[in-house]
Amino acid sequence: MTEVLKVGDKVPNLIFDVYDPAEEDFKVVNLEDVLKEGKWVILFFYPGDFTFVCPTELKDLADKYGDLKKLGAEVFSMSTDSKYVHMAWQKTEPFLKNVKFKMGSDGNGTISKLFGIYNEEKGMSRRGTFIINPDGVLVGIEITYDNVGRNADELLRKVKAYVYLAKHPDEACPAKWDEGSKTLKISKELVGRVGYFLNS
Repeated sequence: MTEVLKVGDKVPNLIFDVYDPAEEDFKVVNLEDVLKEGKWVILFFYPGDFTFVCPTELKDLADKYGDLKKLGAEVFSMSTDSKYVHMAWQKTEPFLKNVKFKMGSDGNGTISKLFGIYNEEKGMSRRGTFIINPDGVLVGIEITYDNVGRNADELLRKVKAYVYLAKHPDEACPAKWDEGSKTLKISKELVGRVGYFLNS
C-alpha cells in the first residue's frame, strides 16, 4: 500500500504527461524541473473530463491563473483522463476556452494514490488541491466530496499567505488574512490578547 503524503512531507519527484492548451501541444512535466525554477506548484485534481462540476472549477481556476503566476506559482490540473481526452475536452467545452495551465494525466492513478484521493471504486481521483513550496514540501491540502466544487478565490488567498510567510517566517496569518491585513508575531504579549491586537 502506498504511503499517503501529509502536510510537511517532502513530495517525491513526479513525472506525468500533460496537454498544454497555451501551446496546443503535448508535453512531459518533471516536478523537479519546475521546483528548480523556484516555483510554487499547485496540483488541482478533479474526477473527470466531460463531467459537470469539473468544468466550472477549471473555469474558476483559469480566471485566477494570471494572479497565481504573478505569485510565482505554476498550476497543473490533474485527472485520470489521458492527454488526448484533455485536448478534446478543452477544445469543445466553452467553459475551458480560457484555460492556459497545463492539464496533467494520472492515467493509472499513481499520483492520486500518493496524495490519498484515489477513488478505487470509480477508478478516478477525488477533488483535491495540493500546494507545494519551492523546496518541494507539501504545505497545503484541500479535499472535498465529488459533488462540492472549490473556490479559486480562497486558493489564491492561501497561496498569497504561504508566499508571504515564506519571506516572514516569524509571523502567522490569522483567519481570512489577505494582502495588506495584519499578521501575528507570536509572543507572550499576544497570549489571550489576539482580539485586542487585530481590532486595534
